[in-house]
Amino acid sequence: MKRKLIAAIGIAGMVVSIAACGSDKKDDKAQGADAKELTVWLTVDAQNNWPNLVKAADAAVQKKHPGIKIKHEYYGWPDKNTKLDAVLATDKAPDVVEMGNTEMLGYMVKGAFAPVDPAQFSNSASWLDGLKASVTYDGKTYGVPYYAGGRVGTWRKDIAAASGIKATPKTYAELTGDLDKIQKKQGAKFNAWYQPTRDWYAAMSFVYDAGGSIAKEEGGQWKANLSSPESLKGLNEFKTILDKYMHGDKTKDESDRYIVYGQGKSDLIFGAAWEGATSADPKNDKTGKLKDNLENFVLPGPSGKNMPVFLGGSDLAVPVKSKAQAVAAEWINAFVGPEGQKGLMAKGNLPNNKTDLATLKNDPATVVPATAAESNWFVPMAPGWGQVEKAQVLQTMLQNIGTGKKSVEDAAKEADAAIDKVINTK
Repeated sequence: MKRKLIAAIGIAGMVVSIAACGSDKKDDKAQGADAKELTVWLTVDAQNNWPNLVKAADAAVQKKHPGIKIKHEYYGWPDKNTKLDAVLATDKAPDVVEMGNTEMLGYMVKGAFAPVDPAQFSNSASWLDGLKASVTYDGKTYGVPYYAGGRVGTWRKDIAAASGIKATPKTYAELTGDLDKIQKKQGAKFNAWYQPTRDWYAAMSFVYDAGGSIAKEEGGQWKANLSSPESLKGLNEFKTILDKYMHGDKTKDESDRYIVYGQGKSDLIFGAAWEGATSADPKNDKTGKLKDNLENFVLPGPSGKNMPVFLGGSDLAVPVKSKAQAVAAEWINAFVGPEGQKGLMAKGNLPNNKTDLATLKNDPATVVPATAAESNWFVPMAPGWGQVEKAQVLQTMLQNIGTGKKSVEDAAKEADAAIDKVINTK
């Protein structure tokens, strides 16, 4: 699920000096170890898809704290942060709040969340790298990974078979060789790989696969890195894909990719695991053939390794104004601990840790997304990253590259300059 970072606005007077759980009785009480009420904000995903996990976490906390009242509020993604921003400016903050992992940074920078001790939470030593990065700022941990969602390659078996291809590619050379055959067979107007130009999640996978990055931290300061030789290598390969296989509108992003794919004029997409299945929904499938002909696979990268994927997902955080921080941490651990992860995986989610992720590789139904998620990347956890996203610096760079308006080198240099102006600004 794509969740854009929304910086916390107007959160005043907040500090992050309160730990989530102290080491002595006095500190525990000050942080709400004896709280009588707990308010938990989650998105409707939990309400609709795994309410039993919520009930189980409630029961665990109520067993330890007899008489405690636990209140739940559920929100849709579009309106959650507006409501959160408003309440965080008051004394009625919730005690636990679900955040998209790309939303965490703006709130951590503003001091909206209390730091937590990772050692309190099950499997914290093996949290997925991308999720761990999303809850870490300035050397401290301000949240707990909840679940993850990765990206996979999806193509049409019938289109591949028509070109004599019998299996999904295992190497990048096989991938491009297969796409060359498909492109020749289907004609110049067909998209052997429908890859929206402004899809920076996919483009940056090429960058990280080549050993590059969006930005690097040196001496406490962040500096853009898209003009490095490694990053340019990845961007040039991304442009090659666009030039050879993407014959649609070179100014589009990925927001309607599943709709375009459903129109039947493309073979391969590289996106969130749900996109192919959504394209195959009868209301989106204009071909009537997608349901039985789609196949997911781990996209091989030019480096010879699996393509690193952007790891989306959700985190759980404790607002710094919570009066029940210790109990809030207990509830989170009960909710996303071992039993919770089993329940989340049963609903098709990727777990928050490598230990559970490894178990999914033993199941043919989950081996592809689980394997793809093992190699992942995340955005720079820099104070000004939210401004970079808001200005759509990466999307502009990619459109200039894809349309040929600018060379890869010039577009990357321009993007680096724009990033450097804001990336260290709170």
